[in-house]
Amino acid sequence: MLEAIVLAGGFGTRLRELVPDTPKPMALVAGRPFLDILLTALANKGFGRVILSLGYKAEEISDYFGQRFCGLELVYVVETDPLGTGGAVRLAMEQCTQDHVFVFNGDTYLDLEVDAVESQWQRTRRPIIVARQVSETERYGRLAIDGDLVVGFNEKGICGEGHINAGCYLFATGQLGEFALDQPFSLELDYLSRAVKKHKFGVHVTAGQFIDIGVPADYLRAQSELLGR
Repeated sequence: MLEAIVLAGGFGTRLRELVPDTPKPMALVAGRPFLDILLTALANKGFGRVILSLGYKAEEISDYFGQRFCGLELVYVVETDPLGTGGAVRLAMEQCTQDHVFVFNGDTYLDLEVDAVESQWQRTRRPIIVARQVSETERYGRLAIDGDLVVGFNEKGICGEGHINAGCYLFATGQLGEFALDQPFSLELDYLSRAVKKHKFGVHVTAGQFIDIGVPADYLRAQSELLGR
């Protein structure tokens, strides 16, 4: 069974002017909560179980989706204090039932080639970072790639064309065991940036549709681009 963690605990600060008092994953896109679109896509790609990592207004999300949605079993993990992306994934991994898990951002739509990523894991048993080729990398974390491996991980601010971190990963469920439960940390800054220099991390360069609704301009663009999803 394919299993995923969806990070859906953000405050959505940058979207406040458009969706005040609404958890970012519940912002309406094409007339539906964005998380509805994301979970429907995961169900259609063969996932059977999703662990939702929640924080801000968690009950609004869990009350809406319940324990099952589109055939998915849903499990909720709620942060009492903000844990950062790394701490949130570490906590959610405690609820995983498989030996590996996909990780998605709850504010990003990615039409991921799930079967290809799963096949890569089965073949290599290496953690995988999903990358995307873009014309301008300044807004995103930029990756250095050597063949089929990620060898460098940089945060935002580098301009020009290149591969960005799409915010999606496939990890072994014990991947973050060096960190204590409830320890706040950044997955990108505190873990990946150094881990890719010490261990082999595979890369999958996705060609699928990619849209991050975390900023107003792209949230507005999503209204038309995700219509009918």
